[in-house]
Amino acid sequence: MIFPRLKGPKRTLVQTVALVAAMASLSFAAVPFYDWFCRATGFGGTTSVAKAGSDQILDQTVKVRFDASLEQGMPWTFKPVVPSMEIRIGETALAYYEASNPTNRPVAGTASFNVFPYAAGGYFTKIECFCFTEQVLQPGETVQMPVSFYVDPAIVDDVEGRFVQEIVLSYTFHETPLPEEQAALTTSAVSNAGAVN
Repeated sequence: MIFPRLKGPKRTLVQTVALVAAMASLSFAAVPFYDWFCRATGFGGTTSVAKAGSDQILDQTVKVRFDASLEQGMPWTFKPVVPSMEIRIGETALAYYEASNPTNRPVAGTASFNVFPYAAGGYFTKIECFCFTEQVLQPGETVQMPVSFYVDPAIVDDVEGRFVQEIVLSYTFHETPLPEEQAALTTSAVSNAGAVN
């Protein structure tokens, strides 16, 4: 027998430590599993991704509102170019968000996104989106960033989705470290400026 049979407080302690270890192990798997689950089901407002538009366009329309916010400390300004649009279900639409870097340094950012109501999440399908990649804005730069999307016609057959008349697409930009090549250029520019002074 490898381990002696434990009794009383020692047994409780070993069981508690084993439980904590098991929970810690499962927590590492929880994040990727939850992300996969949300992407597969649209739960929590997670959208779908497609390479092309829908081959079916319905006469039924849905209003899409656009929302923009920034993580605390993110120095950009960020807003939708138009606040909303009405599109036919299945129709490919193109919307733009505007971001500006008012600082005197390059700033990189990535956008997280959400769709509300959650029942529409799995049916809101992006073809192209600025949120797929990191964005870098130079000092004083302003850009308009596109998102191409459609609402999957299958939404009209969903028990909850068929009642959705308005969808809110929300983005939040978070500051991220500059890509290595950009950071190297910035460091070099600062060093050269110091040498000139």
